[in-house]
Amino acid sequence: MDALLSDICISMSAAPTYLPAHYFKTEDSHGNTKEFNLIDGGVAANNPALVAIGEVSKQIFKQDSDFFPIKPMDYGRFLVISLGTGSSKFEEKYDAQKAKSWGMLDWLLSSGSTPLVDIFTRAIDVATKDNMEKLVNVGVLLLKKPVSRANLETGQMVPTCSETEETNEEALKRFAKLLSDEKKIRQARSPK
Repeated sequence: MDALLSDICISMSAAPTYLPAHYFKTEDSHGNTKEFNLIDGGVAANNPALVAIGEVSKQIFKQDSDFFPIKPMDYGRFLVISLGTGSSKFEEKYDAQKAKSWGMLDWLLSSGSTPLVDIFTRAIDVATKDNMEKLVNVGVLLLKKPVSRANLETGQMVPTCSETEETNEEALKRFAKLLSDEKKIRQARSPK
């Protein structure tokens, strides 16, 4: 039962209190339907790429023909794309020396601020119509920027070093073609 990528993305970003839950249904070739009532993917899995790798690994161990001839633990054969939401402007507000002695109440309310709430909501914006329009504009601009990766030492996003500077839009189109080609190969191999 293939779900539309748009339904998956809307569901995965439906953060409670910020964006509404998302409903959709899928239908297989026999007319069987399955309904989905979903919210933010982070509620179920904070690292969905790792969950996906685990699920694919299970199928490989079960010798699922869709994954032949990949061997268990052959992670070099996996192709993963991670569409992040960017990084927030970090405001240095709490230091470890003070926080290490905090109790539960200090985490909830400290010096006129709410550290725990601030930490969990720092990167989330208010879902007003104006902000949603701004988010669309940010997305359009990001598509035109060069592909970047997180520098593991600094945590900053840096453009990938390649001979041909590929934009995010070009990389997504290339990845979509890879996925489409892979699906066609699997459908041709699968029994009808």
